[in-house]
Amino acid sequence: MKLFGGAKPDHPLGDPKEAKRILEALPSDDPFKAVDELMHWLESVAAAEGFRPEARIQLLFALDDAAQPRMRKLAKDYFAASRPSRFQENRLWTVIHAYWKQAGFAYARAVDQFVQNAKGADAAKAQLPLLLVRTLRSFAQQIKWMHMRYGPIDLASWGVFNSVYAFSEVKQLTQSRSVVYPGVAGESTPQLEFLKGAMFSASAPDGLLPLEVELAERLIGELAPRFALASAPAPELVFWIDLAQAMSPARLSRAPQAGAGLRYLGAGAALAEVNDLAERVLTGGQVPANVNLGGSYEPEVALDVMRHLGMYWSPQPPERKTHRHAVKSRLAVTHGYDGVVGVLGGGDSLDFDNQNSESWIVENVSAGGFGAVVPQLKGDWLRVGALLALQPEGGSNWVLGLVRRVNKTTAQQARVGIETLSKTPLLSQFAVSGANGAAAQGVLLKTGEAVEARIVLRPGVFAPAQNLEIARGERQHVYIPQALAERGEDYEIARFKEMVRES
Repeated sequence: MKLFGGAKPDHPLGDPKEAKRILEALPSDDPFKAVDELMHWLESVAAAEGFRPEARIQLLFALDDAAQPRMRKLAKDYFAASRPSRFQENRLWTVIHAYWKQAGFAYARAVDQFVQNAKGADAAKAQLPLLLVRTLRSFAQQIKWMHMRYGPIDLASWGVFNSVYAFSEVKQLTQSRSVVYPGVAGESTPQLEFLKGAMFSASAPDGLLPLEVELAERLIGELAPRFALASAPAPELVFWIDLAQAMSPARLSRAPQAGAGLRYLGAGAALAEVNDLAERVLTGGQVPANVNLGGSYEPEVALDVMRHLGMYWSPQPPERKTHRHAVKSRLAVTHGYDGVVGVLGGGDSLDFDNQNSESWIVENVSAGGFGAVVPQLKGDWLRVGALLALQPEGGSNWVLGLVRRVNKTTAQQARVGIETLSKTPLLSQFAVSGANGAAAQGVLLKTGEAVEARIVLRPGVFAPAQNLEIARGERQHVYIPQALAERGEDYEIARFKEMVRES
């Protein structure tokens, strides 16, 4: 039968009627189960023998189409306003990341049929532009979701991503437009998908919270048509990538070696646009209605992300405020509001059997913070914005800090950047004015300024109309609320105007 072309592939989805029945039977009320089944079929269809290239690609498209509304639901749940439990968050992340990984490699195998000029591939050439777009998008999404956990970033994924785009150049399809998914407005090209993935990685996502990572990707998607890409350097092209290597984009401060795969990229006109957008949010107090970010975001969050992108896209790289000195020493660390209060109120030593206590290695230090290595990750708490109490080896005082950057180098190790909040934090019990004798615990971040104070509080304690007061010696210190300066999972840092009167 096969000799005469009458055989069907020995696969359940080889029969169009059975494929239709299987897709229609996917559970509509359980996206986890449906996506898990679709991953199984993607893997199976990509590897099975007997499919003609155009039939295999069409099946991959159909499976991916069926997954998309479910993937949007899972992603929405991940970023839900009422934050999911750590178990639920891990479950959501695992299935989302796994799907994009499976879809990416299934698509990449189909692209390889064209690269190898496999029998029958020429008959499927009309599908190639969309295949390239979806392959690049799947790998970009896979890399994005790696960044949601701050890595480790699989460089093999970058190798495939770069190779697929290089192949689109060879086939002169970089500008070929396709509707990416049925029912979803907008077209894309292989070049747009490449630029979106590359510029996202170049924008320092290791310094953003997960919700900010999502917003950064949305903004990049909006601005991608204004990005610039060339095979020769130019002043406005501040990043480079070698399509022949398994690498992410690098800033030109690290000079590339010459090669045919070298490409230079930058924000182009998008730099002025994102800065203008930030100014409009600052003055108008909201994100303009004509900017489609796929959801609503607090203006302060959007403004922070826009400023972050503008800073990293600028031809002038971000500069450290203070000089860093290389050191090598141990650092005792505890995290979270309760952990901080515990060490500030209960002595100056750590119990290393305590699950909340860790020992890190300081690599560099400055007036503004630390750079440290986490030799053994414990749990999944480490993320941008985590509150820390740190005690240098041999010291007796605790320093308060915030995690500002996380880069997981392996599944068990990470490098972190820590901003110092205060070298002399003071655990305090405040009286709340107008609250009938109510008290509030907080950590005063002492500085040299006489009238400005910051206090770390539990969420919900700060109120614009409620002063905090505390007696110290013969003086009464009154803290008049100004604004929230920082918000984390289990803490808030508020700014106060401090007034002192004699008791």
